[in-house]
Order: sequence, then C-alpha cells, then structure tokens
Amino acid sequence: MNRFGIRFSMTTFGESHGKAIGCVLDGVPAGLEIDEASIQRELDRRKPGQNAYATARKEADAVEILSGVFEGKSTGTPIAMVIYNTNQKSKDYSNIKDVFRPGHADYTYWHKYGIRDYRGGGRASARETAARVAAGAVAKRMLSQLGISVRSGVAEIAGIAAKRYDFDHVARSEIYALDPDAETAQKQAVLDAKAAHDSVGGVVQVRIDGLPTGLGEPLYYKLDAVLADAMMGINAVKAVEIGEGMHSARLKGSENNDPIRRDGFESNHSGGILGGIGNGDTVRLNVYFKPTPSIFQEQHTVTVDDEEVDFSLKGRHDPCVAIRGSVVCEAMAALVCADMLLLNMGRTMEGVKSYYAS
Repeated sequence: MNRFGIRFSMTTFGESHGKAIGCVLDGVPAGLEIDEASIQRELDRRKPGQNAYATARKEADAVEILSGVFEGKSTGTPIAMVIYNTNQKSKDYSNIKDVFRPGHADYTYWHKYGIRDYRGGGRASARETAARVAAGAVAKRMLSQLGISVRSGVAEIAGIAAKRYDFDHVARSEIYALDPDAETAQKQAVLDAKAAHDSVGGVVQVRIDGLPTGLGEPLYYKLDAVLADAMMGINAVKAVEIGEGMHSARLKGSENNDPIRRDGFESNHSGGILGGIGNGDTVRLNVYFKPTPSIFQEQHTVTVDDEEVDFSLKGRHDPCVAIRGSVVCEAMAALVCADMLLLNMGRTMEGVKSYYAS
C-alpha cells in the first residue's frame, strides 16, 4: 500500500536510485495558498549532505508542482509533485546485488516479491520520505490557517537525553536538538559512531498545538492510533509513545489521570488524547528510531542462494537517521491532522447545517 489518509490522502512513488520520487495529494481544499518556495523550505530541512551528521549524498531535493495549483492556489484537484534524483551512485551497491544486508528490508522484500531493487534499497529506502515531507508541507499550510502548529525535535541520541525541550532552539541546531545543553554530547556521539563505521539511534519528540477538541474517528481510526500508524510507517522507527507512554504502566490511576477544571486540564499525562479523540490539549508523542542499519563494518549474512558470506557495505549513509527523521515525523503528523480535520466536519448535524446554511 502506497496511500495514506482518507479525506486528505497522499500517494507516493519512486525509488532511491530511480529517475525521481514524488507524491500525489488528493482532498486538498480549493483556495489554499501554495507555492513551491514554501514546500522547498520544508524539504531543505530534510535534504541530505548538509553537515557531518548526515549522509554525504548531495541532493538539491528541488520540488516541482505538476498539477493541482493555479495562480498560487489549490484548485481542489489532485496535487502532483516530483523531486528528481540527481546524485545516485548505484555502483556503490553492486556488491550487494545478491546479498541481504543485516537490518535492512532486503531479506523481506525478496521473500515477499521474489525481486528487489538493490540500489540503495529501492522503494524501501528512506529517500522516499522526501515525498512525504513535500506532502506534509501542504498540510502544514492548511493547519497554519487554523492556528494549528506541528513541531518536532531530537530529544535523545545514543542514550543522551534532553533535560529540557526548547523547540525554538531546534531551528538553530545542526542536529535539530531540543536541549542546547545536551547538544554537544549528542553531536560527539554521532561523530564517534561515524568514525567507528557504526551508527546510533535516537528519539524524536513531536508536539501539536491548537488542535480543536473532538478530532479522531473511533473505533478504528482513532487520533492516537493513526498518529502511531503514521510514525511506525517511517523508516527505522521501532516504537511510538503518546503522552506518558510506557511510563503510564508504572503509575497509579491517581497519578496518571489529568484533573479537569473550567479552564482546562491540570496536567497532560494523556498526551492530549482520550478515547482516541483529541481533548484540545497539546498532543505529545515520542518516536524511537533504531540505529541506521547501514554500517561499514564486516557483517555475516546470506545470499539469495542461501550461501553464508561475510561482506562490507559501501555507499553514503546517515550515522543517525533520527536527525533527518524528525522532519519526516513532523510532516506525517501534519498529514494526520489535516485528514482528521476534514473527516470531523460532518460528524454532527449542526456542523452539516452550518456549512450549508448559506
């Protein structure tokens, strides 16, 4: 499945070393102001080759809108966007044509389809997430007109955790760190892993502010369930927590409940969601990324002919995928919110009548 969302839906296409990647957005309301520059700004946050903490692959990630926008506004028809790949080095992957890389999807793609694009992982590559960021940029434009903000930042790298969360600092940080005091140690952990031809994992925190109360479609399209689905669909994500997450299992009900007063909740252990429906408070989630499986150490594996071999990987890879992954988390959260807003519009007769009252 390559489609995400119901009312505000995204379909992506392309492979890591193919001619291009891109997306088609359907359900974008007509009249939304959209320009390539605003989408490009989001892509620039995610693009590779910007510093020592990311892959050396140099891609401009220049987006081109093909349809669905006229004179700077959405027309209500599908919005197609394309990003051409310009810096492939497919020969770097020739030595793994018949080899399954540990930690990658090579093994499972082969057994599912009987064929795989070994050049950088093909469709399974995180390169595809650039298309998600482009789509998320459009969703963020829609959310901004409703006073809704989606922010993200790196809360932890290699076990070095933030003690405070400064989302304003993220824009000034090369690794999108939330805690300026932890940033130096986090950077060094990435560089140390890189020097050792290894990699490290990390944790991204996403916060959504300004969501109206009532978003979410019980029972099987709950806000928290779809957010978790969106995050787990990102390459290398292995766990998602909402609110207190795993810690809530260690609390008493008296500690985990959020007391309510007329002016709102006294705490936010729920992460802004109750019964799968947003309660109007800040939505907070932590997204856990495994270490990048692309490491430059000799590893044991098998070939497509089930022969045991030792091999060493070549290529250009992120020593910590969570860093650029934080931008993808933000984009996917924005897509979920846009979808939920449109789904919620017809849930009551008052809502239907207010729309058609004119």
